[in-house]
Parts: sequence; C-alpha cells; structure tokens
Amino acid sequence: MAEKIWQVEKIKYCEHVGHEIEIENEVVYPAEILPDQPPRILAHRCSNALECNMLEKATCSLCGTNPDLDPV
Repeated sequence: MAEKIWQVEKIKYCEHVGHEIEIENEVVYPAEILPDQPPRILAHRCSNALECNMLEKATCSLCGTNPDLDPV
C-alpha cells in the first residue's frame, strides 16, 4: 500500500510573521509491489498557516489567502 507523509522541504525566515517557518511537501511513496515508481509530491503547506490565516492581511499561497505570493 502507498504511504503518504509530510516532509520538510526547507526552513526559511518569513517576513510576514517574523520568525522561521517550515515549507512542507506531502509525498506519496509507492507500494512495495511497484518499486520502480518515484515518489510524488501532492501538495505544499506552511507550518504556520493556521496562525497566518487568523491575521487580517492576506499572506501567501501556502496559506490559501494570496495566490500571487509563492514563497517556494
């Protein structure tokens, strides 16, 4: 059976919140019966997305509020 996990892609300083955040990827690893398949990235997220969504300003595309700003 395939396995989905969130892996940290990079750690960077976010000017909007004033501290370091983690950019994470949802990676799907294939089942054991398909060993030739490479892992696939399904989604990106920010470790601080919930806190950013509570602010009044639009933040970035990883939080889902500003599609024009892509921090990746």
